[in-house]
Formats: sequence, C-alpha cells, structure tokens
Amino acid sequence: MTGAIGEPEVITRIEGRVGRITLNRPQALHALTTRMCRDITAALLAWREDPTVELVLLDHSGERGFCAGGDIRMLAESGAGDGQAAREFFFVEYRLNDLLFRYPKPTVAIMDGVTMGGGVGLSRPCRFRVATERTTFAMPETGIGLFPDVGGGWYLSRMPDHIGLWLALTGARIKAADCELLGLATDYVESARVAELKAGIVADPGGAETLLTELEGDAGRPPIAAHQDEIARLFAHDSVEAIVAALKGAGTDWAAEQLKIMGNHGDQVASDDEGRVPPAPARREGGDLRREHGHGVPDRRARRATARLHRGRARGDCREGQCAEVGSRCAGGRHRAHAGRDLRPAAGRPGVVAAAVKAAV
Repeated sequence: MTGAIGEPEVITRIEGRVGRITLNRPQALHALTTRMCRDITAALLAWREDPTVELVLLDHSGERGFCAGGDIRMLAESGAGDGQAAREFFFVEYRLNDLLFRYPKPTVAIMDGVTMGGGVGLSRPCRFRVATERTTFAMPETGIGLFPDVGGGWYLSRMPDHIGLWLALTGARIKAADCELLGLATDYVESARVAELKAGIVADPGGAETLLTELEGDAGRPPIAAHQDEIARLFAHDSVEAIVAALKGAGTDWAAEQLKIMGNHGDQVASDDEGRVPPAPARREGGDLRREHGHGVPDRRARRATARLHRGRARGDCREGQCAEVGSRCAGGRHRAHAGRDLRPAAGRPGVVAAAVKAAV
C-alpha cells in the first residue's frame, strides 16, 4: 500500500547514526494499517543490534497530524466478515507497541499534531515525546465501542487524581501543556523549530536530550489544572454508576458537559461485569498489552470488547482512519450521524458500549 502518490505508507531509512521512521498516510491522518505496523517492526528489529544506529526518530509527513489511530475502515469491513484481518491487525500492532516499550536504544517521537489511539501506542513508549502547539492527544476508543488499548490500561491508570479514568471515560482531547503535566509528553518545542530539532538530532543523536533542553518552549498553563480537583473528586468512585451520580450532583457546567459526553460515548468496557472500575494494575505495560489482545492472561472484558469490534458492532461508521473528530468531520470524511457526537450503530442496534452509562443516566 502507498501513502502519497508513488510513496510507501511508512518511509524507513538511516540518516547518519539515526534510524528514521516517517508515517506517510496523510490522507487518513496517518492511521495505522497492518502493513505499516509490520514495516515499522521490521525496521526496529533490523536496527536493534545495528551498531551504526544510535537512536530512532519517529515522525510524520505533511502537517495534518502524527497519527490518528488505527484504520477503522479496515476493521469495520473485516468485522462484517470473518474478522480475521482485524485480529491480525491488533496482534501485529500490540507486538509493535511492546517492542517499542522494550527497545534498547533511545527513541524520539515528534507528536506534532493529532496523536490519538494507535498514535499514542507509538509515542508513549518512546524515551522522548515531543509535543508542539499543534498537539492534540486523546484516547477516543470508547466512542467507537472499544476500550483504551495500546497499553492504555497501564499508563492511564497511573495518572494522578483519576485523570486517566476521566480521559478513558470521556475520550477528552488535551493539548501540549496538559500532555507535559501528565507525562504524556516529555518536551515542548514550537512547531516552527521542529525541522531544526530533527536536523540537530540527525547531526548528533547523542546530544538529543541537550538539544531538546535548548529548544524547549513554554507550553503555557495546562487547562486541565482548572478542573484537576473536580476530576479528583468526581472520578474517585469505584463504579460507573457512582461517577455518573457524582457528576449529576456536582451542579457545575463542566460536570454537566462530562455527563453529556459520557452519555453519548458510554463506557461499559471500562468497568468489569458488575460495573466496577478496575484498580490500577500492578503489572508491566507488556502484560497489559497481552491482556488487551485477549491472549495469555485471561481478561473477559478485553476479549468481549475486541470481539464486538471484530464482529462489526463497534459504534459509528468511520470509513477511513480512526474518528479523531478533527474539525467538524471524521478523518475519512464519512461518518454516520457524526454531528453532536452521536455515534450510533450503523445497523440501528443498541450501543452495547454505552449501556452502563446510559442506564445510569
């Protein structure tokens, strides 16, 4: 498969002592395909023991965003059939996430733009995660009937003040300053200086950290700070129903907005069979990826949610790329009832993922 005309969807090469991986599917906000994941994995494995490669740099072509997630069009089409292609995608993607998490060499991800879902799976394991004023981070999986995957169960559950749970339940989009506050980004560099940053890293990969310090900009005050105490209080409960009740009783405009979002998205997949929100798992990220795929460690919640997506029961009707809700339409330009964040099942079935929250509401 190709990205821009005549070019591959992932461009891998060695420049100086740097292995470079450039996502090249701008028409779909660089949404990941199975082939892309395989190509990235092959490059990382080839460079892992290569003494001429000291650092790996991940970025994207164009200006439309780092990576909006996985290729939902393929997943939907596979789910309408036997689901084999969807299962293969998740297997290959999660192995790539684990490879990055365990990679022995420094890795740098340039999160210049939309970084959601699968894009988080690429950037979060990297040692240096560079945000710009154009960065928009989200884990929007609950809006399409899945759950925050690509290791989300590991790092979201470790965020302070239940912010990770808030991100998971609402699919909220946050900017660079919030990403720095939460450790999702390690550095902030203005987009106008990203080219300078890349050139400097290629020239001297050993000086990457020093260069990032020299180019560090001011992301400003994190907007989430204004609601951090409210999130800590309202999302501290151990069940979806209790969180909904707390939001209803808060009496603030912000709480009402979160309640509205959760009513549209739903979040049965973030709770266990009795509607309880699971505690932070005491395991490594790689173990969480195995649970997400439904292999190795039993996890009925993960397997049921993934199976629903494989069978075509995911909410919404995205035709190209993950629904990143960029501007007023999804990345592929076709989304059933997208207005008002109403992501209804294409066949009119009840939104299974929304059941717990809608019942509480």
